[in-house]
Amino acid sequence: MKLRLIIFDFDGTLCDTRQNIIKAFRATMQTLNLEPRDEATCGATIGLTLRDGFAVMYPSFSDTEIDHCVDTYRRIFAEHRAEYMPELFEGVGEVLDVLYREGYTMAIASSRLTDSLMLFMRAHNIDRYFSCVVGSDSVECHKPSSEPADKVLSELGFKPTEALVVGDMPVDILMGRNAGTRTVGVSYGNASREELEASAADYVIDDIRALLPIVEVI
Repeated sequence: MKLRLIIFDFDGTLCDTRQNIIKAFRATMQTLNLEPRDEATCGATIGLTLRDGFAVMYPSFSDTEIDHCVDTYRRIFAEHRAEYMPELFEGVGEVLDVLYREGYTMAIASSRLTDSLMLFMRAHNIDRYFSCVVGSDSVECHKPSSEPADKVLSELGFKPTEALVVGDMPVDILMGRNAGTRTVGVSYGNASREELEASAADYVIDDIRALLPIVEVI
């Protein structure tokens, strides 16, 4: 069935948030006197919810301790919002504009809170391209569950066979596969080409602009 809907991840796919996320993680660890985690360990949690990310880094923590970490991270991020404002990856604005003008419906399915997503999207004037934004606070089950993609499909009235999920992490690819969509992994984000291929992405691209010829043939 012809492609009509493209569901994008946000962090590591459209916006280069890696260093800002790691800064906020490290500031949280310092504030709470936690045993520090290195950049690779912090970066490997990108794509998960904050709660799940802290649980991965500190598996012995109780639910209360994890909640305290999340609350502290969000407070620090809010206090340094201007400093932590990320940049779009090169070519993202151009690609979104082309897809929009060609009539594709676009949506976001992210592990970031919806308010934070909208803040970043409005700052870069890309919110106008998206018909649906699903953040971590919009679903009960998070990636790699199909629920974020399922919610987009339901709200916009598309079939999985009409949709494509684009993301930088294996959890994005698994979400799309679990929902029955086709998938594109982007290797410039937080996971390697090998990791994306191992998650059985239908395509793996090294530049967002390589998405345009793919959507033309699906």
